[in-house]
Amino acid sequence: MSNGTAEATTLEPTTALSVETVRSVHHWNEHLFSFKITRPSTFRFRSGEFVMLGLMGDNGRPLLRAYSIASPSWDEEIEFLSIKVQDGPLTSRLQNIQVGDQVFLGRKPTGTLVTDALLPGKRLFMFSTGTGLAPFLSLARDPDVYECFDQVVVVHCVRRVSDLAFREDLESQLANDPLVGDEALVKFTYVPTVTREEFHTTGRIGEIIENGRLFEGLEGDARLNPETDRVMLCGSMAMIKDFSEQLEGLGFVEGANNKPGDFVIERAFVG
Repeated sequence: MSNGTAEATTLEPTTALSVETVRSVHHWNEHLFSFKITRPSTFRFRSGEFVMLGLMGDNGRPLLRAYSIASPSWDEEIEFLSIKVQDGPLTSRLQNIQVGDQVFLGRKPTGTLVTDALLPGKRLFMFSTGTGLAPFLSLARDPDVYECFDQVVVVHCVRRVSDLAFREDLESQLANDPLVGDEALVKFTYVPTVTREEFHTTGRIGEIIENGRLFEGLEGDARLNPETDRVMLCGSMAMIKDFSEQLEGLGFVEGANNKPGDFVIERAFVG
């Protein structure tokens, strides 16, 4: 890496890891950034999956963490969204990456935030907090999602307005997307909400469901209905736990890759 840290040495691929090059880096604010890396020609994934990503640790072994892939499955590069944790073993260094630096990439993406784990439905709600937006950025740009659902709704709840990463693209209903632009114009809805600053939509996700703000402009019920709606959850553990319980109370059944259901969470991040 170009910042003079221990990662300056050239990384070597292993059976489980490839070595990829950073193509671009974007810092959204002082504690949020996204970056793109090269994609191996053999790397295949389903939109919504995660993969191991990392750098060389001080002990000479790869230091890896699971990261949801933010780019759609057809993209030639792989994009990630990350927080900056100053004392985090990986992110304290990952936040300093620059174009041309190298990172480790796992060879086997996996996950349950995929359409394969959901039963057919009419509306797909993707509820996210913070960097939990990442897998939904992937799914929202996947043509297959628009073939499966009549309406695709991404809800992003953050503390501050500056935390609304990718806001411009999402507010434009992905108009510049080469594959889903036309369909997204008709089917895609973006609902950003902020909890600690003034904004046109404020409050946690549960609040905008309860007061009806979530359903403004949508077709169908002004409530979550297991007969027609499918839900994906990604973000804080507290949000996932609370919403899973609420959804089950409404009659939603959790799905998995081997048994599709009405809602899914990424259990790899929940523990």
